[in-house]
Amino acid sequence: MNRYSAKTFGLEVVMILVGLVFVFPLYVLVNLSLRKQGFVSDPLVLHWPLTLSNYGSAWRQASLGKALFDSLVITVASVTVVVVVSSLASYPLARSTARLSKWAFALFMLGLLLPFQLALLPLYTTMRDLHLIGSLWGLILFYSGLQVPFCVFLYTAFLRALPRDYEEAAVLDGCSPLQAFRRVVFPLLRPITGTVIILNAIFVWNDFLTPLLYLSGTTNQTVPVAIFTFVGQYTSNWQLVFAGLVMGVAPILLVYFAMQKQIIRGFAGGLKG
Repeated sequence: MNRYSAKTFGLEVVMILVGLVFVFPLYVLVNLSLRKQGFVSDPLVLHWPLTLSNYGSAWRQASLGKALFDSLVITVASVTVVVVVSSLASYPLARSTARLSKWAFALFMLGLLLPFQLALLPLYTTMRDLHLIGSLWGLILFYSGLQVPFCVFLYTAFLRALPRDYEEAAVLDGCSPLQAFRRVVFPLLRPITGTVIILNAIFVWNDFLTPLLYLSGTTNQTVPVAIFTFVGQYTSNWQLVFAGLVMGVAPILLVYFAMQKQIIRGFAGGLKG
């Protein structure tokens, strides 16, 4: 058994300090959300009495219930499309040794080099012509196309590290390549799939610019856009902003904590590939 040493104690102290660094912004966020309406000062000090009324006011005034539902639909649908398309596209790219597959993989990687801001205006014009402005499906299509190249890179790296024995045995037993992928390969992709889910969910859930552009002027809005209504040019209700942020961050934090083991294993597998 390993003995508790001075080195172990030093590592524990360092990890506690690192943990405090990450907890500090969350403490400030919750602390300011529990204050009474007024000037925001001394974010580290607890101002008594604390109040939960900011949460109710933020929920009603920003229509956070509707915004949470819209964000949930966009996030779940986008992540589902990304996982299905990326995993299916990565399988032949990782298994095929033909030169064409290498060029196809390079074409996907080209999508990582081109920032979508360069095509922001043409994309907006195209979506307007398709009558997708103000629609949740327009955002789902946008996020799906934007995130597929990065996820293909993750899946392909992970697949290249997987042995082919299981899928070859399935093919010998009479499975088609698609059946072998669905029944044998995809279950083995659970670690990297967890990584893809959480990374894309965080990005889509927290994105502000795209929903602001493509959903403006409609009743549809995501959580970041809904919270932005509390910020004005001359006055801002920061207590309601922080209360809205706490409610908006909570769902994605729960998903992250539930899938953190898959995320770590997914990154480790991708690095090995």
